Amino acid sequence: MTSTALITATGIAVLMAFGGFAMGLLYFAGLRRTVDLIVSGRERFSHLALTLGRIAAAAVCLAFAGVVGAVPLLATLLGFLLARNLAMHAARRAC
Repeated sequence: MTSTALITATGIAVLMAFGGFAMGLLYFAGLRRTVDLIVSGRERFSHLALTLGRIAAAAVCLAFAGVVGAVPLLATLLGFLLARNLAMHAARRAC
């Protein structure tokens, strides 16, 4: 492996980690919105649409990362888990 290929692979992994983090932020913001809709009881089926949309978006993003390679997939998952930790921290602070 040449140094150029190593830099490219590292750069792709870093970009995929940021992409996973952004996806995770959107995912958990949507989760928060879904919980608010369920608790309010006003909307009957919009929470189902949000749930299916969240799961589909996460599946597509992770599938794309898996097609790119194993390291980008792991980097995307790492970014997603970092966003989860941030969302959990924010939720605990709000309580």
